[in-house]
Amino acid sequence: MIVSGPTHDRARMLAYGKVIADSGLYQKLGGYYVNLAFPQAIFEGRAPQGYVNLVVRFPCMANARAFWFSKEYQQKIKPLRLNPSAGDYIVTVYPEAPLRADMVGKVGDNAYQVPFGADGIQQMEGVKP
Repeated sequence: MIVSGPTHDRARMLAYGKVIADSGLYQKLGGYYVNLAFPQAIFEGRAPQGYVNLVVRFPCMANARAFWFSKEYQQKIKPLRLNPSAGDYIVTVYPEAPLRADMVGKVGDNAYQVPFGADGIQQMEGVKP
């Protein structure tokens, strides 16, 4: 899952991030941050002030959906960054690229070693992970 866009209220977004962490949803669904949100360097182009690009890894699309459409996220957590918006974000999900053969044994294997399921994560009405 990639969250990208300008942040308008960093303090609110930090509080929002803490509520996500405290909810345990990432831990239950195998989600974790791959990077820190703000760039260390910009090699080309210009990003608006406060622009973030945050990658959250989940073991599968079902778990990414289970997080996003969980009642806890949609009804309790997401509203913390809205009205007024603490940031204008685009949230997308991409599959991982397969590991090139020459990289096997040199980096992680792009796979989870234990299963994470969406069981017990209450979903919004009409949504299935």
